[in-house]
Amino acid sequence: MKARVYTDTSVLGGCEDPEFRDATQELVAAFVAGEMIMVLSELTLRELEDAPEPVRRLVSSVPADHLENLPRSAETEELAAAYIEDIALAASMAADALHIAQATVARVDVLVSWNFKHIVNLRRIHAYNAVNLKRGYPLLEIRTPREVLENE
Repeated sequence: MKARVYTDTSVLGGCEDPEFRDATQELVAAFVAGEMIMVLSELTLRELEDAPEPVRRLVSSVPADHLENLPRSAETEELAAAYIEDIALAASMAADALHIAQATVARVDVLVSWNFKHIVNLRRIHAYNAVNLKRGYPLLEIRTPREVLENE
């Protein structure tokens, strides 16, 4: 079974950052090759609308059968609100809460991000997962792209 990897906007934007470029490109190459399934939310696609062309091109390089799109739902909205209510994130970080909720509700294998302040942050990961468990959802794995690449 191929891993379903929720990919947030920061990962795709990583192709523009010298620190993250190589790992971002390797991850996208794994999606293109069909080694993993790239999972994108409606939110991610909307955030990419104003991104530079090289960033948008990454998504279009992934074949449709290696890509899964997640619609926004009332369930994800409610879970995102719960993260904010339980102080896992501030209300100003509602988009990040929605990324976490989308990945959780879709029961992906892992969420990847370069957002170390609000997403790939141990204290916050524990807070998200506490909310998930309290509401009957499974734990969510949150990692950087480097951590999910086989050669790292």
